[in-house]
Amino acid sequence: MNGNSIVYCKFDSCHPSNHLIMKIKLYFEEAYNELVHKVSWPTWKDLQNSALVVMVASFIIALLVFIMDISFEHIMDFVYSLFY
Repeated sequence: MNGNSIVYCKFDSCHPSNHLIMKIKLYFEEAYNELVHKVSWPTWKDLQNSALVVMVASFIIALLVFIMDISFEHIMDFVYSLFY
């Protein structure tokens, strides 16, 4: 064989697209294995508690934004009334 020889593969497994397919298959197998066996999922009670915390925090933040909005509206009405 000289340096310019081309080597042909007789097997389908040598095709580059098969390597990509095998990598994708391996990725999904590892992802499934991790999700099923390694991830510690929260209990239903933990999910309910977390949801309650998020709802209460969202309500408090919305209330604060509402109070700031009303306050700035009254402040700006006062400032505008000084000039008009």
